[in-house]
Amino acid sequence: MVSITRNLKRLVYLISPSKIYPNFYIDLNKVLASKKVFFFQLRLKKKTPGEVVKIAKKIKNITQKYNVKLIINDNSLIAKKVNADGCHLGQNDDTIELSRKNIKKKIIGLTCHGSKELALKALKNKCDYVAFGSFFKSKLKPKAKKANLKILNWAKKNIKVPIVVIGGITDKNYKKLINAGANYIAISTFIWNNPFLKPEIAIKRFI
Repeated sequence: MVSITRNLKRLVYLISPSKIYPNFYIDLNKVLASKKVFFFQLRLKKKTPGEVVKIAKKIKNITQKYNVKLIINDNSLIAKKVNADGCHLGQNDDTIELSRKNIKKKIIGLTCHGSKELALKALKNKCDYVAFGSFFKSKLKPKAKKANLKILNWAKKNIKVPIVVIGGITDKNYKKLINAGANYIAISTFIWNNPFLKPEIAIKRFI
């Protein structure tokens, strides 16, 4: 089992931009050099599996350099092929059981929206972390189901794996999520599509 216990200096679960732009790999190096990122999730919904594998291999060279866990969204077979640190599953993706067969003891995380029932089921199926959200309005997932802080207060007492929060998280609202019980904050738009800050500056706003 890969250790993903809370790291007080690395609270960020960074999600890739939806498109890999020309300077992305340079920016990723700069962002990870901040030493604030624990996970990096590659999430490319509009790419073929072959294209994702090719991109993931390039990214893995960078994540390894900074000791960041590489997580592949949706697809445990791709995670296996590139020897990533794990995969993240939505409720409509492969089951934890099937993914476990593909990637063995590596990290498997599951989206649980704002549901206690889904979180307890994920725990029973031996996931390695649970993700709750969306807590705020999100440009990445504008139609995402909503969650509130009460689920974090409950999860802190009842869920014995790390808790990731997602959805419209910025430097202005993340602390209330950490204070409510979150272990990691998942962010994407604030870093990659920030109209005011370059990625390497935006990441430094999370203290």
